[in-house]
Amino acid sequence: MGNSTSSTTYSESRSRSSNSESSTRDGIVLYGLPLSPNTQRVLAVLAEKDLKYEFKSINIMESEHKSRKYLEGLQPFGLFPVLIDEDGFKIYESRAICRYLEEKYKAKGTQLIPAGDIKSRFLFEQAVNIEAFNFEPAAIGIIREKFVKKVLGLGEPDEDKVADLRKELNAKLSVYENILSKQPYMAGQVFTLADLFHLPCMALLFRMGDGDLIESKPNIRKWWEKISARPSWKTVEKMISDANQRI
Repeated sequence: MGNSTSSTTYSESRSRSSNSESSTRDGIVLYGLPLSPNTQRVLAVLAEKDLKYEFKSINIMESEHKSRKYLEGLQPFGLFPVLIDEDGFKIYESRAICRYLEEKYKAKGTQLIPAGDIKSRFLFEQAVNIEAFNFEPAAIGIIREKFVKKVLGLGEPDEDKVADLRKELNAKLSVYENILSKQPYMAGQVFTLADLFHLPCMALLFRMGDGDLIESKPNIRKWWEKISARPSWKTVEKMISDANQRI
């Protein structure tokens, strides 16, 4: 299972949500924001699977994601990303989208969910749950305080809260350090969704000055250097950079 060649191609347009978005279409359409970690997660999978798609940027400044058309036609909770497949099938929630793309397009690109024996599959499920329930809560807490508050003009971060969240995340990452001392990837010997799911929030931690939590642990650092160097993530980073330049 080698690195993705990142030959994924996409076109980008401004979203215009409608109640008929789930009708049959010619290709995959992804609604989201390049600066959204949840959107980035799906973008990375699309690149790993070498899938062509159209990317439609949500206009959050005009609260498009809260409009009646969006809520009724795309995502009833007013969130993103949302993916519409080439046959019109619609799905939201980033991890569900990623799993769907792997299952639907299993023969394309990188295999991201282990095939074979039941033990390998459920070690993968274990690793996915480690990310969702141990890493992400504390990481997202830090991101909300130091990044989201700033972007939304909600004031300065609560430094005491940040310190507590850093302590919590550091304790979780100490367990990661032990796991990764015994195997190269979170689910075992190969790169899977369990690794990919970490990319957006870990990258944000570095950008916010909290990369020391990762750099201070040699096995995590080695793992991070491998997964963040994948061509798929470089493709996503380019989209993030382009989006930042447009702000």
